[in-house]
Amino acid sequence: MLTGKQKRFLRSKAHHLQPIFQVGKGGVNENMIKQIKDALEARELLKISILQNCDEDRETVAEEIVRGTDGELVQIIGRIIVVYKESRENKQIELPSKG
Repeated sequence: MLTGKQKRFLRSKAHHLQPIFQVGKGGVNENMIKQIKDALEARELLKISILQNCDEDRETVAEEIVRGTDGELVQIIGRIIVVYKESRENKQIELPSKG
């Protein structure tokens, strides 16, 4: 579980990122979860945008992505979801301590 301090740190890191996945009419599917998992392993921090034509609400989409990838939800802002997952092979982001 991320602390408030860690979430603030990750939000500032994510600020300049571009969304690399889009959730549209089909919602979240197995294939998308697998691709997001792979991208999280490579990058640790991702932005995912939810298109206007997506049938599910943003909280549901975020929950499905987090559950499917074992990631951590950093933020939902507008139609953008920010997700973090520490990489096993490719660790780049050093989180502030939990203290």
